Amino acid sequence: MLLAAGLGKRMRPLTATRPKPLIEVAGKSLLDHSLDRVRAAGVKKVVVNVHYLADALEAHVRRHAADLDVTISDERATLLETGGGVVHALPLLGDKPFFVINSDNLWVDGPVDTLRLLANRWEDESMDALLLVVALARATAHSGQGDFHMDATGHLRRREPRKVAPFVYTGVQLVSPRLFADAPEGPFSTNILWDRAIAKGRAFGVVHQGLWCDVGTPVALPLAEELLKGG
Repeated sequence: MLLAAGLGKRMRPLTATRPKPLIEVAGKSLLDHSLDRVRAAGVKKVVVNVHYLADALEAHVRRHAADLDVTISDERATLLETGGGVVHALPLLGDKPFFVINSDNLWVDGPVDTLRLLANRWEDESMDALLLVVALARATAHSGQGDFHMDATGHLRRREPRKVAPFVYTGVQLVSPRLFADAPEGPFSTNILWDRAIAKGRAFGVVHQGLWCDVGTPVALPLAEELLKGG
């Protein structure tokens, strides 16, 4: 699932006339960069959620992803946030583990294809969520203090208040439908479900082996282009 329904407030004024997933980096939209990574990993079925300027997103998907089995998850009526958006799309996603990818990040693969890295690390009997994380020191254009600590087995725990954590969530995860059991109704953040999985010892991380950029604001665009050029 590609998350593409956000309002793009941090990317203003560029999002005044286009949805954030259609902002271009190095001549290609953020959404197309994500679709390229999906194709490279051999994924054939994709769900894209839409809300803000949904017609433009749908038209773009029809033009640029005709080779994929793409379904639109329509959130025109209500923006459901990250967690609510996935719950809304669950009937389209099936009963097996699936990727969830934010469309406002860019990555360059390391020695191993990133999505295949997640798939190879997945252990269904012990995991509800497997998050791709990157070292804070290597998180291009990211201004936070880190999101997670991770132990030697890959178990995640949250950054403590007023402290720094060594790993940043990249916006890429592999999850089981179990993660969304008894989820709240309506709009909510996936953070709620991650915290529940962390408490059960079922949230894990894997460290990204390549390059990554948080493309959340206009100032990040030249940094993302430089990252892609170097990668």
